[in-house]
Amino acid sequence: MGIFDSIKGEAQRNFIARADSAKGEIVYKYPEKNVRMKTQLTVDADEVALFVKDGKVEGKLGPGRHTLDTNNIPFLSRLLEGFTGGNMFMAEIFFVSNREHTGVKFGGPIGDVRDPETGLGIGTMVYGDFSIRVTEPEKLVVGLVGMGRASNEEFLGWFKGQVLKVTRDRTAELLVKKKWPLLDVTSGAYVEEMEQEILAGLKPHVDSYGLTIVRMGNFVVSIKPEDEVTLKKLSKDVAYSRLAGGFQQYAQGQAMLGASEGMAKGGSGADGAAQGMGMGMGFGMAQMFANQQNQQNQRPAEPAQAAPPADTRSPAQRLKEIKELKDAGVLSDEEYNAKRAELMKLL
Repeated sequence: MGIFDSIKGEAQRNFIARADSAKGEIVYKYPEKNVRMKTQLTVDADEVALFVKDGKVEGKLGPGRHTLDTNNIPFLSRLLEGFTGGNMFMAEIFFVSNREHTGVKFGGPIGDVRDPETGLGIGTMVYGDFSIRVTEPEKLVVGLVGMGRASNEEFLGWFKGQVLKVTRDRTAELLVKKKWPLLDVTSGAYVEEMEQEILAGLKPHVDSYGLTIVRMGNFVVSIKPEDEVTLKKLSKDVAYSRLAGGFQQYAQGQAMLGASEGMAKGGSGADGAAQGMGMGMGFGMAQMFANQQNQQNQRPAEPAQAAPPADTRSPAQRLKEIKELKDAGVLSDEEYNAKRAELMKLL
């Protein structure tokens, strides 16, 4: 290292601030622990600087430019190193942003969830992003130092794991308790309810670290494309079965539909009409079977009755009898003519 690099390094040690490359980070740890007295420390408007020693926060400085001296910052006296003659103190300095950080992405598997509509166990995934704000920097830094996670990457890796864990648990719980069909969930129909539940579930986990999840965004629960195709087919079958009055009736309707489709393929120029007729016939037959079954189940059993005796009279005899009934005024002209026409066909 040249003399100019040495001079530059010495000059930089006289000024402490968040590195330009770390401006977007929630937590930034200054790389040096040994700090000279009279060093200038700059804290941005949306952050605080914490001085930590032996896992304990000894002091905090807000936005502005500060000269690190025990005369104007009393807590620095607790950090002095005696062997330096009071010219240096030792501490870990953390810059913690207190603004809202948006677009923090997360995601991972939820696991197999049983779809209440079809009964299938389907593997599900969740992904999205959230925004986070530090409300109590002291709690956050002490918690992270205690866990040995001092960098922004380590902090975010741990925190995303917490979000995914709660999201996985709460999503699976909602699907079981609410009995939401998976196809409705993956369509985004329940995003608002799920986000509220997840935010409530995260609160006790993050409060102890002085954090708040402000909101979630682009929240998506997904399944594999092949599972989606299977669910759609089975869901359609279930819906049609209910429409037809039961699975047996639906199967009979499907058989009629299949037969009509076969006729349509063999015909010319009327495929759509034949298929539509087949669907109507299929469901019509299915509904008829269902109605017949319901009527049979609801109608009380009737006692067996003897069959009426067969009519042995000839048509000519019956013609004579209805003529006598007409003459006697029992049958009207219309009734007589109708009966006579029926009997004449039998001669």
